[in-house]
Amino acid sequence: MGLAQVRHWVFDMDGTLTLAVHDFAAIRRALEITAGEDILEHIAALPEAPAQAKRAWLLDHERGLAEDALPAPGAVALLRALAGAGCRLGILTRNDHALAKLTLDAIGVGGLFGDADIIGRDEAVPKPSPDGLQQHLRRWGIAASEAVMVGDHAYDLDCGRAAGTRTVLVNLPENPWPGSADWHFTDCHALLAAWQQRE
Repeated sequence: MGLAQVRHWVFDMDGTLTLAVHDFAAIRRALEITAGEDILEHIAALPEAPAQAKRAWLLDHERGLAEDALPAPGAVALLRALAGAGCRLGILTRNDHALAKLTLDAIGVGGLFGDADIIGRDEAVPKPSPDGLQQHLRRWGIAASEAVMVGDHAYDLDCGRAAGTRTVLVNLPENPWPGSADWHFTDCHALLAAWQQRE
């Protein structure tokens, strides 16, 4: 199936639809997490009291980022074109559900996503697990081959591969994960142009 035939699109959010602003090294330092360690996995493995404290700090930090979110180049035009063509749109993010909605509203596309079509870290095992993507597929009643996972990180590509969907890498000048992305575009402008070619 070519890109133009895809009718079901699941997007990562931060760094994919928005300009990447998360300073993960600074977040790890603030939360006393070892460099390179997965932040969500670290917090999930803690006893309840320290886990709750770190989750609260992270949520507060991310809320400020969400309120000031800016769209990635071409992201708004891409989403509006897909929605206008009747495509189904979903979000799968390692962010919080409410903050994902706040972010989407901040960049002007909140109205394109139903609440159930936004899956955050509390509704699914976080990426790279395919759990959230599989939830989208089940709810939409489609086969994995009918959907595409779009993101800017290996986690997004690994998630799509594990779920059996096609994968699109955006917002990187080169593809550092060859073999993991079915398509690679420097930004969402380029993705939209390729989709509009209807090849």
